[in-house]
Amino acid sequence: MIRVLLADDQALVRAGFRSILEGEDGIEVVGEAADGGEATRLARQLRPDVVLMDIRMPGVDGLAATHEIAASTEARVLILTTFDLDEYVYGALRAGASGFLVKDSEPAELIHALRVVARGDALIAPAITRRLIAEFAARATYPDPGPRLSALTEREREVMALVAAGLSNTEIAARLVLSPATAKTHVSRIMTKAQVRDRSQLVILAYESGLTVPGWLADA
Repeated sequence: MIRVLLADDQALVRAGFRSILEGEDGIEVVGEAADGGEATRLARQLRPDVVLMDIRMPGVDGLAATHEIAASTEARVLILTTFDLDEYVYGALRAGASGFLVKDSEPAELIHALRVVARGDALIAPAITRRLIAEFAARATYPDPGPRLSALTEREREVMALVAAGLSNTEIAARLVLSPATAKTHVSRIMTKAQVRDRSQLVILAYESGLTVPGWLADA
């Protein structure tokens, strides 16, 4: 059972999401929050698997709440935004969010996204995700990657760059002529060495460390 906490300042929006989710097998809405402060408190109290988080709320916004929830609970945060290039989304991913969706996504996309984030084994990847990450990552400075990436083998760096480009384990396996199981093992080891909790954070680290840059795969 995937336990979901809804965080949005609009009651009608929360009601709409609840209606969609409560009709799905294996998903349970365990609580609702009208702002980021309440979302943080309920995440600690109710221990949901996923927090469906509006990024723009009064008081404590979704960005600050995401940071607190990622730092203090095991819950994964799925960001909701009105615009496909919301200026706050990249910051939310850096704060610990596991992915994002625009609010006008189809119900099936929402359900799929929740299941993927709950598993923690894939970056949410509608068409806009790669474009958004590239847009904001292009503005990032590239510091010394430090020991987290220096511990990676050459093959692991190659796999990490492909994860950052948005490829699934199956796609990585095909590109590198590996079995899907081997690709999955590589990704798991990379996340352990890099000390990140999911693929979203691995993507952010790849861009911010300078391991990859937007658009490189198209030219490869």
